[in-house]
Amino acid sequence: MTRRFLFISLLLWTIESRLPAKALPEETAQQPNILILYADDLGYGDLGCYNPKSKIPTPSLDKLAAEGVRFTDGHSSSGICTPSRYALLTGRHHWRKFHGIVNALGGSVFDSARLTLPEMLREKGYTTACIGKWHLGWDWDAIKVPGAQPETIVDGKRKKTVWGHEDFDWSKSVPDGPLEHGFDHYFGDTVINFPPYAWIEDDKLIDPPDTTLTITQETKEGNWEARPGPAHSDWDFYENLPTLTDRAVRWIKGRAAGANASAATHPFFLYFPLPSPHAPIVPTDEFDGKSKAGPYGDYVTQSDWSCGQLLAALEESDHAENTIVIFTADNGPEKYAYARAENLDHWSSTPLRGLKRDIYEGGHRVPFIVRWPGRIEPGAVSDELVSQIDLMATIAAIVGYDLPDDAAEDSHNLLSLLDDETGIRTTHIHNTRENAYAIRHGDWLLIDAKNGYMSGRNAEWEARYGYSADDSDAGQLFDLGIDLGQKKNLIAQHPEKAAELRALLEKIRTQGHSAPRLEK
Repeated sequence: MTRRFLFISLLLWTIESRLPAKALPEETAQQPNILILYADDLGYGDLGCYNPKSKIPTPSLDKLAAEGVRFTDGHSSSGICTPSRYALLTGRHHWRKFHGIVNALGGSVFDSARLTLPEMLREKGYTTACIGKWHLGWDWDAIKVPGAQPETIVDGKRKKTVWGHEDFDWSKSVPDGPLEHGFDHYFGDTVINFPPYAWIEDDKLIDPPDTTLTITQETKEGNWEARPGPAHSDWDFYENLPTLTDRAVRWIKGRAAGANASAATHPFFLYFPLPSPHAPIVPTDEFDGKSKAGPYGDYVTQSDWSCGQLLAALEESDHAENTIVIFTADNGPEKYAYARAENLDHWSSTPLRGLKRDIYEGGHRVPFIVRWPGRIEPGAVSDELVSQIDLMATIAAIVGYDLPDDAAEDSHNLLSLLDDETGIRTTHIHNTRENAYAIRHGDWLLIDAKNGYMSGRNAEWEARYGYSADDSDAGQLFDLGIDLGQKKNLIAQHPEKAAELRALLEKIRTQGHSAPRLEK
């Protein structure tokens, strides 16, 4: 199916949404609801709809793809958690501001003046909620007890600063979290493997921490990766995903017209960032053995179940037909994927090279599915280059919001694919760590570093999948049109192409924007 046919209905809807509400029938005047399902550390090749040989059952997401469009060339901004989330919610490359994650009990990455996606939608009359993993920071210093001092412990070869539960006044509201950046409601634990290990509702902890984390359970695969710190004494990691799922389902059903008088006049935006399948790998017992890819695969299957519960809630609350559903992930799978490939013959990044943190494609090319009943034809597949950064400008066009010049500086309006058969986004920049970038332009991709590994090299995996040592001080250059797996470094044969891409990378980094609307 052509891009023109795919997006024609989206454009028509956009035009309608910009007309005065009084000129439209009641059923057309209502803006579409928006649900973003955001997985954590999920591989491009884990879902059946992206990899027919996947050993992980994902019926709910496969069905979602069959009902909408599946993008095969969709990307996050980074190979790690916080930066990708920042980019999705701001329409701006994370590397214009920072590179790393918010560490345990860290501050917010948002500037107060930075327009976010939920702020934009709230201005258009939306009810907004975030239920799940936040990982964008809070002002925890605001609730510290005067004079409190952390303890320094040695964990292996590293020294860590650990705050105790008694160092905070948990009766106070925690500022600079989701509620300060556009969300009317929040429920979650901020980060599954970071303190505080307790549920947060809006800006207060429901059951305040009363101890320092002690883990007595066993994880089913890999390491706990849980930072020490304040916790509630009955905290159970295995109940994390089920609890968040239940809360999100109840929130959606609460938007039903019969349950909520404002539901008929106020569309909603729900951002549901799952904690899974990020470590700790904690599928509940009923999902054990559901996949043939070990506990990680079982956890992916449970994540699929979770998404299915929210999609069913849309149906039961009569919102499915007027809700845009977007499913994607923050980055590629964790390094445990190497052991799965060797022991279970399941490569989570199939057919790509690289994992979480890497600037090879497997680090940031992620599943990207969009369903909009009546607007997108079911079963569509698009090979266009798209980014999570583009959601801001695209949704702005759908709801009729004029973005100011100091917002969404890198966001491309995907509705403009209608006007250009070759696509509106031709360039994308990938980055995880400072001073190591990859730039994509057309089919060409330059890694402006010796190689694209940020998680470390696995020689056994390279031998298994036919990779040769291709490190080069000059960088790495690939033609993804014929080499999606990034096996053949062409930089020696095409130094002029590498120079061209380096110049483009420098231009985009220096000018401070890449959105077409800001080009003069």
